[in-house]
Amino acid sequence: MTRPTPETLAHTARRARAAADPTLDVDQAATRTATPATPAVRPAAATPISGAGSLVRSLEALDVDVVFGIPGGAILPAYDPLYDSTVRHILVRHEQGAGHAATGYAQATGKVGVCIATSGPGATNLVTPIADAYMDSVAMVAITGQVARPSIGTDAFQEADIQGITLPITKHNFLVQNAEEIPRVLAEAFHLASSGRPGPVLVDIPKDVLQAPTTFSWPPTLDLPGYRPTLHPHGKQIREAARLMAGARRPVLYVGGGVLKAGATDGLRRLAELTGIPVVTTLMALGAFPDSHQQHLGMPGMHGTVAAVYGLQKADLIVALGARFDDRVTGKLDSFAPDAAVVHADIDPAEIGKNRHVDVPIVGDAKHVIDELIVAVTAERSTGRTADLGDWWTQLSDLRDRYPLGYDEPSDGTLSPQYVIKRLGEIVGSDAIFVAGVGQHQMWASQFISYEKPYTWLNSGGLGTMGYAVPAAMGAKVGKPDTVVWAVDGDGCFQMTNQELATCALEGIPVKIAVINNGNLGMVRQWQTLFYNERYSNTELGTHKHRIPDFVKLAEALGCVGLRCENAADVDKTIAAAMEINDAPVVIDFVVGKDAMVWPMVAAGTSNDEIMFARGVRPVFDEDDI
Repeated sequence: MTRPTPETLAHTARRARAAADPTLDVDQAATRTATPATPAVRPAAATPISGAGSLVRSLEALDVDVVFGIPGGAILPAYDPLYDSTVRHILVRHEQGAGHAATGYAQATGKVGVCIATSGPGATNLVTPIADAYMDSVAMVAITGQVARPSIGTDAFQEADIQGITLPITKHNFLVQNAEEIPRVLAEAFHLASSGRPGPVLVDIPKDVLQAPTTFSWPPTLDLPGYRPTLHPHGKQIREAARLMAGARRPVLYVGGGVLKAGATDGLRRLAELTGIPVVTTLMALGAFPDSHQQHLGMPGMHGTVAAVYGLQKADLIVALGARFDDRVTGKLDSFAPDAAVVHADIDPAEIGKNRHVDVPIVGDAKHVIDELIVAVTAERSTGRTADLGDWWTQLSDLRDRYPLGYDEPSDGTLSPQYVIKRLGEIVGSDAIFVAGVGQHQMWASQFISYEKPYTWLNSGGLGTMGYAVPAAMGAKVGKPDTVVWAVDGDGCFQMTNQELATCALEGIPVKIAVINNGNLGMVRQWQTLFYNERYSNTELGTHKHRIPDFVKLAEALGCVGLRCENAADVDKTIAAAMEINDAPVVIDFVVGKDAMVWPMVAAGTSNDEIMFARGVRPVFDEDDI
């Protein structure tokens, strides 16, 4: 049976040390995500314990400092030893909140996020955050209780086949069959979640297994035959990529969230500055390359900048680093970047060539790929092979100047949501963590806040989960207690998971929430305006007309400080007032106009060539550019 090699275990240990030691340069690790190391010590003598006790001891041995969850019948045996544990348990108000909090914690810290739920509806309430973590490659371990083994398959009370339900949305999952397996299964779950391409792992444990007597010893021996992620890229592929980069006239570095997962942001900047190639960063990669950098064209895709969308569309070479050519970036796939050769580097070989033909496939960890590209490009330059990008930059700079991100002030005198978000970013600064829900406010937060540092922007990118922001902000604040954490949420998203503010108030987690309250499901309303002849079917929420709910009163009822702002003159002082409060969660109800739209926009299913700068306004390109 295949065992982890010494090289794999050493690599695992380096990652764990880098994540645990804040003084260690994270780029020295193979990935930013912490991986449970197998210590180079002999296992301690086995001690008698229950399965539940073994579970909690395993969490402690894995250096888990916090879990988010709710007890229930099937998982209850685990909560008794948890009572005396060094692991902090945060009692959420809904299992979905537990899952998103674990995700926010993982994204902010680089560690594995952990959530716990009971069987049946407790477990099924975790399905959405598990799917969310799967789409965005977040290291999360979900631990669920299950009915006792003799009852499995009998439709027992609160039984659900959560292993079967989550098979398509987990990196791996386990149904623990006996108590002796628990330490090994937990160690494997954490290793799988955090190594290679990160993702969620489910551990389902029947109640009788938790109650059974067993022994506990640590460390266990991992038993993962066949699981060996490729970290180091093939040298020939790196050299071929460098050759293409040296000869390209219109290259673009297309940067995805994998660069952040790998802790490769310093290397990315070195590579970009060495080559002079323009950079675009996806929604999941904001902060991987400074927004203010002269080589940054912005975010590509449906609501990306004109320069970024044009840059990809007209490129003759796309170097994709930890990105997956998703539909929101490519638009109509068969018309995407028709003249571009593609270098695609990803740690997950399944992503390479999945959506777009690839000329140079590179399987490997983004940090190693970028570091080796730097060496190879330097070698190319030493022979005099350097790309002349002068004309390319002239075109891109012209587009950047002519079509900057902007917005029109509402004609009816209402508060502009873009102005609110822009001022929030400017006042709060680039050291804060911003967490967004899904919709118009998410896009405005990606456009009008400047992300200068990695790991300061969290959002639900792949699944687009409404209700993500408040619990994810809670998890981020738990993981980074000394960092200011703002959730930018919509009035629709906010009403899905705002009950977790009660958790924040009672647990001493002083997050700050900016509710962009336009009285509607804003992004859906925008599509109704553009594509459904302004027939606004079931998108008005009543938070404007009836003030139901009153978000200030709701915040106060949940133990938070509630503030309201309805005009531009009060925006700065309201944000400043929230910044002064550090001993309680704060909610600001920003009452904004309902008609603001997100621009630029590439309509779903259309070509990126059809990008609209504003309603009825197509960018004008030189004929030579078309």
